Amino acid sequence: MKTVLIIAILSLLLSSDNELTPDMTDELTAHTATIPEMSAPSDESLPLISITTQTTLNAREKVGAMMKTAGFEGAIGIKLRGNSSLSFNQKKYTFETRNENGKDSVVSLLGLPAHSKWVLLAPYNDISMMRDPLAFQLWRDMGHWGPRTVMCELMMDGEYRGIYILAEAIKRGEERVPLSKMKKTDVSGREVTGGYLLRIDAYDEDDVTFVSKVPGIGDGIMNSQITWSCIYPKKDKLQPEQLAYIKSYVDTVEQVIQSDYFADPKKGYARYIDVPSFVDYFIHTELSLNADGYKRSAYFYKEKQHEDGTGGKLCAGPVWDYNLAYGNCNFCNANNIEAWCFEGGNTNPTPAFWQRLLQDPNFRKAVKQRYFQLRKDVLSNKRLFQYIDNQAHLLAKAVDHHFQTFPELLVSEERKQQLKAQQEQMEQMQKQFEQMRHQQPRGGFPQGGFGFPQGGFPGGGFPQGGFPQGGFGFPQGGFPQGGEFPQGGFPMGGFPMGGFQQGNGGFQFDAIGMFAAYRVSSYDEEIKILKQWLSDRLAFLDKNIERFDRDWQPRIQELVERKMSFPGFPF
Repeated sequence: MKTVLIIAILSLLLSSDNELTPDMTDELTAHTATIPEMSAPSDESLPLISITTQTTLNAREKVGAMMKTAGFEGAIGIKLRGNSSLSFNQKKYTFETRNENGKDSVVSLLGLPAHSKWVLLAPYNDISMMRDPLAFQLWRDMGHWGPRTVMCELMMDGEYRGIYILAEAIKRGEERVPLSKMKKTDVSGREVTGGYLLRIDAYDEDDVTFVSKVPGIGDGIMNSQITWSCIYPKKDKLQPEQLAYIKSYVDTVEQVIQSDYFADPKKGYARYIDVPSFVDYFIHTELSLNADGYKRSAYFYKEKQHEDGTGGKLCAGPVWDYNLAYGNCNFCNANNIEAWCFEGGNTNPTPAFWQRLLQDPNFRKAVKQRYFQLRKDVLSNKRLFQYIDNQAHLLAKAVDHHFQTFPELLVSEERKQQLKAQQEQMEQMQKQFEQMRHQQPRGGFPQGGFGFPQGGFPGGGFPQGGFPQGGFGFPQGGFPQGGEFPQGGFPMGGFPMGGFQQGNGGFQFDAIGMFAAYRVSSYDEEIKILKQWLSDRLAFLDKNIERFDRDWQPRIQELVERKMSFPGFPF
């Protein structure tokens, strides 16, 4: 049961007419006016990015460094990014291009539109190395702005760091999220109505946050609180009147969606949200079966109203963080081909408005119409498989070097069978855990502990009698600065599909094994599995979405306030 708990903790570290209205039909059609072609394969080697650091990198603030790649050589500010991924052997980075005075400098990198804010995504626990680019591409092909990407290789201080994904950061701008620039004086009238960029995710001191008035849903979640962050305007620019406006607007959206008149075409949710973007976001998320779907890395934006008072509705998107999607994850039902993301999981709460929207036959009809429209082209098996083949061809010359750098990514056939048996055992333990949880009254440990008779973990509690040094064996009780696991990570290791393994110098952190739904012995095997998974998932959606305007009904969960009675545990 320790496994279930640690996965949950890490995930905390780690969005009176029943017919389609004419306006909704027109908006849905407009979203497919132009569908760009997916990337063509290339016979060229991947571009190389070389970064020379001047001081030790951290996850808190950018430090100065130099970067060189085709078409650019100059200064950057760079920092580590991520939560649990900070412990991976391959790190993720956020960086900005700078001028000689240390100020932001707008440049084009590797053919991407000019900007100063960038991300280097490490596809470490995605063996295909294409799940994020695929998700972003699909969102763009559905008619929205999504981060554009370039596959590349990285050298850091002369050391090869593997294949990376250079991506546009989610920022406001002409070539990014289409929002009006807000001034400090925009505090009333039409000017205060936009634009705003919001996110449901983990947050830090740089974010301005507010808590939803509607509790989130999920099975076995630790608490039901949904926290929104205002990403734009930034904290140092956001005015009290602006924060009050956007908070009030989100409160109105969420409470109207939960009201008895939520489906009314004039005073219901359609008055406040951009329905086509929510329809597309639902389809995109459910196809991906993203373990973090709706509840982490979930972005929304609100543009300024037009002069005639129209527009300015809340839009869903852009999309972000899909390395654990498309069948690549072992928790939150992400490896259950017949699961629905909107029903939530057992880590973070899922916003309840998604399940409520699906109670409206009008919304379901819009989803069905849009989905089968997309299936003819953007979401056709042929087109998806073509994209995967093109990306695999593009990476072909670099994958061997990547896997030689990170040999733990691939496993032998014998090891695969061992891990499969472990996974089956863990799934059985998970079922037993859920049964015990539902059988026990709220507020305590079932049977005095998690499956252990008379008091929990052997030895009278947690390994070593408690949290050693204040937290899972880490000095001073947490993840050390910079994200490294001392001596390999948690004591007493063992996650489904691998997790922590005994090795030289202590327990070795197997990040792939911690989250993986399966393991592979070769890149070709991974590509085959990804294609088959997409085919199976689409078949499931075809069957069920076809029923959306007839007899299909969502599973409705009661909205209940949940608060942790013991820090870190859902009882």
